[in-house]
Amino acid sequence: MTSTSAVSSTFDVNAVRSQFPALAREIAGQPAAYFDGPAGSQVPLVVADAMRECLLHTNANTCGQFATSREVGELAAAAHAAAADFLGGDDPDEVAFGPNMTTLTFAFSRALAQEWKQGDEIIVTQSDHDANVTPWVLAARDAGVTVRHVPINKDDCTLDLEAYRALLNERTRLVAFGCASNASGTIHPIKEMTAAAHEAGAEVFLDAVHFAPHLPIDVAAWNCDFLACSAYKFFGPHIGMLWGRRDRLEEIKAYKVRPAPDDLPGKWMTGTLNFEGVAGTLAAINYLAGLSGENFPALEPKPSAARRQALLNAYDQIARYEQPLALEFLAGLAEIPEITVWGITDAARIDQRVPTISFTHKNFTPQQVAKFLGDRGIFVWDGNYYALALTETLGLEPEGAVRVGILHYNTQAEVQRLLAALRELNE
Repeated sequence: MTSTSAVSSTFDVNAVRSQFPALAREIAGQPAAYFDGPAGSQVPLVVADAMRECLLHTNANTCGQFATSREVGELAAAAHAAAADFLGGDDPDEVAFGPNMTTLTFAFSRALAQEWKQGDEIIVTQSDHDANVTPWVLAARDAGVTVRHVPINKDDCTLDLEAYRALLNERTRLVAFGCASNASGTIHPIKEMTAAAHEAGAEVFLDAVHFAPHLPIDVAAWNCDFLACSAYKFFGPHIGMLWGRRDRLEEIKAYKVRPAPDDLPGKWMTGTLNFEGVAGTLAAINYLAGLSGENFPALEPKPSAARRQALLNAYDQIARYEQPLALEFLAGLAEIPEITVWGITDAARIDQRVPTISFTHKNFTPQQVAKFLGDRGIFVWDGNYYALALTETLGLEPEGAVRVGILHYNTQAEVQRLLAALRELNE
């Protein structure tokens, strides 16, 4: 089992936790331990403050000839710049805000499918959240396009890359896959899969929702074509972001109302934006960058190389802190013979997964395990978490599995408390 000294000594988790009011909550006399982050992380106070400030003092729509309208426009522009830094791009207009990743993907898939024709093919995977499967399957159905599915290796829940390459051909128009599985925690080989898709002449749509709290998104290095994520998974509010290459976002015909802009990014943002959510997203990105020790102006109007580097530094600290916690939890689970972990368990491969760990118990259903823990103030998830293709393939339906998500505000003491509760369950 990982020793206490293995947890990063340079990452001040107590300072981090002091910024999250929710972490002070108690359940049945015990501090609440939030391992439910994959379904939605907690937010630091600066995010709530930014949203409150927007609602109370700049509550207007854009493009008006008055102060609050100008101010909320400046806020939105700053958020687009911050989002470009967060995603690894250099063009704020390549980022569109919307309700969430799922809604954005449904709308975008419908638009992109206008370019497809019968005989074309698309590829999705068995490892993905259904938000990056069903929108494409339905769009393909409407366009008369064939859908291919990349299988997983059941022993460790990684994608079968040999099968993936075999599916690619000159008819493949799109490959949609996640950066990391929200069920198994597997990090998919993003650059390798993207390069293979491009060699076949296909475009790539990435779901970065589950990846975003743990590791830096880098659309430039990955050379993807489109990407979506949701801020409420990386310590922000309930709002989504869609990124795409400028030339493609300009070419594809968007479903929008007639008065809406034809230029970017407005072309892809239907209806009035959730401006308080935009403000919160800006604050969440600056919060993450601030973990590096650097602070950035709330209304920075352009992409910032300094903020991008700060984000990279912060994510390096996050990974160094989270990985030992994941190793410790996996080692503890390995000592409970009734528990089966679904995903990578080899400590030597810890860099191939994020610290999201799903497991089943021989004697109890996932719901029973989750309730047992929840009654003790330990919050975990149960079910399939919308990763339906994965749980079906593993034969885990209809109960699914128990999911534990470790984030950078979790502690070693919480991990040990969770393991103690699971051992108590066996008694």
